[in-house]
Amino acid sequence: MSIRLLPAVTADRIAAGEVVERPAAAVKELVENALDAGATRIAVTIEGGGIDRLLVEDDGCGMGPEDLALCVERHATSKLPEEDTLFRIATLGFRGEALPSIGAVARLSITSRPAEGPAHAIAVEAGRKGEVTPASGAPGTRVEVRDLFFATPARRKFLRQPRTEAEHAAEAVRRLAMAWPGTGFRVEAEGRVVLDVAPDDRLGRVAAIMGEEFAAAALRVGGAWDDLRVDGLTGPASLSRATAAEQHLVVNRRPVRDPVLKAALRAAYRDVMVSGRHPMATLFLEIDPATVDVNVHPMKAELRFRDPNAVRGAVIVALRRALGIGAGNGAGNTSGGNSLAAGLRGGLAETVRGWNPPRPEAPSPPPAEGPGWSGFSETRAAFPAPPPLQPGLPLAPRRLPATSWPADAGAGMGSSGGAWTVAEAAPERAAPPAPGPAGAIGEEEAPLADGPLGRPLAQLLDTYVLAEAPDGALVLVDQHAAHERLTQERLHAQFVAGGVRMQPLLLPAVVDMPPARAARLLDHAPALLRLGLEIEGFGPGAVMVRALPALLGAPEPGPLLEDLADGLAEWKGAEALEARIDAAIVRLACHGSVRAGRRLNTAEMSALLRAMEATPRAATCSHGRPTFLRMDKPMLEKMFGRR
Repeated sequence: MSIRLLPAVTADRIAAGEVVERPAAAVKELVENALDAGATRIAVTIEGGGIDRLLVEDDGCGMGPEDLALCVERHATSKLPEEDTLFRIATLGFRGEALPSIGAVARLSITSRPAEGPAHAIAVEAGRKGEVTPASGAPGTRVEVRDLFFATPARRKFLRQPRTEAEHAAEAVRRLAMAWPGTGFRVEAEGRVVLDVAPDDRLGRVAAIMGEEFAAAALRVGGAWDDLRVDGLTGPASLSRATAAEQHLVVNRRPVRDPVLKAALRAAYRDVMVSGRHPMATLFLEIDPATVDVNVHPMKAELRFRDPNAVRGAVIVALRRALGIGAGNGAGNTSGGNSLAAGLRGGLAETVRGWNPPRPEAPSPPPAEGPGWSGFSETRAAFPAPPPLQPGLPLAPRRLPATSWPADAGAGMGSSGGAWTVAEAAPERAAPPAPGPAGAIGEEEAPLADGPLGRPLAQLLDTYVLAEAPDGALVLVDQHAAHERLTQERLHAQFVAGGVRMQPLLLPAVVDMPPARAARLLDHAPALLRLGLEIEGFGPGAVMVRALPALLGAPEPGPLLEDLADGLAEWKGAEALEARIDAAIVRLACHGSVRAGRRLNTAEMSALLRAMEATPRAATCSHGRPTFLRMDKPMLEKMFGRR
């Protein structure tokens, strides 16, 4: 069979299949052209799912008759004035393929008028270009597409119902609207307005697109490095969705679906969000165009970073910094959000240039009294100072005086009991409070320091701590979930500082388990040793435990090792090493934390609240569940029908 050149019309229709796969792709290309033309207002009309009719109108710079005749020719563009600019692309479009591709499979008409000059029009039908003719119209460009894919009927068979296609088209405009807050957008689908946003600042646009609930509860994300700047908002762990649809990732004002950025989001939320849930986030990255390649796919929604690891790391650092504030500083689960919007309105774009995450200090030696750290000892000393509070958030908590309670005052805080202490910089220690009924505050008891989470009132069901915040709101704390987070962060701090402090067992424990699980644990024995867990093989299907992390007290080795083996098996692929370490720390923290049903005295409850306020990410436990709930006065009045 001889080789021949394809007819020009056939080649154009084949090429169009890569650029215009559905009506949403055509809408995206046309709106991007309008944005590149400097439009401040863009109107989109969708009929019949975009198959029957698409109309995009803008108030951009417009085109004269010469440019109008060239714009429907393949690879004709004004966005790459020089060849070298291909490696520093700063516009949304650059290929010169969108209009010719649409014209090859549909009936296309364009009317355009520059700011100074008359309007002209041109029509293209199934690849056959008409003549440029005089027309009338306002400054800007009007592009109308009818009978999409009429020239390639086979393509139509793969489309969804018109309603579904219209939703996809509207979503494409919605993502562009998020990336370009200074431009107004209006989308009318099947006679109904589905999007109407005026030009606004970034926060206003986020509220309009993602809702006031997200804007009110969102945490600010910011960071700047040599050639990379990260800005935006991310939701607390309590504000999640079943899908990743509410994740808006924008690079140089280009909405993207990049796997590197999505992986960074997953990694940052790995141990603060319940498995199977996805955070809400809108992230804006500004990066040197020379370090990112957008010429990867005709749809231009995929990128290739020159240094993807650096970008991923920067995004993770920025997100974890936003999430790493204490429980009393606005990161928790509240009834009405944390009123961050007011503070962000004037300074959303402000970032901390050159910020680097602080390294935890080396762990201090254990207290002289007691069998080891099994509760909240050294909580404050163990962590770096929390990041500066964000605008509009409560003041930092007051310090609790250095206090120590004997073992019999709070026995059983760890898996095997022990003293529960709060270490402070002051060398002297106050006398322990007189023991009283668990969960009650005696009238003669010295007042305990109040922070954002307030003062403890009572313990409910031997599981939940009830506190009153300074503003009168009621705070309900899950003691196990909260202590689990404290223990995890302490373990992680020790791990980063060089290794978790171990407590050798007087008699090594032998744990029997299936050979596959035993092998999995032994394969990770060096990493587990840094986590304070010393193990070795003890014949087929058995593991000997010689030491446990000192922070955990003395948990049962059997359930701990079984859980660790399951956690190490969950992660595979590129993120395996980091994820497995995190999974192991989570398992260790869970088994070494105070359980539900443990009765606490007032001093212990107060120590728990103060430690939560100073501990990063304390609004959720290691598994992503909330550690506390906050019920303010308006919420209580609504529950009781008073408003």
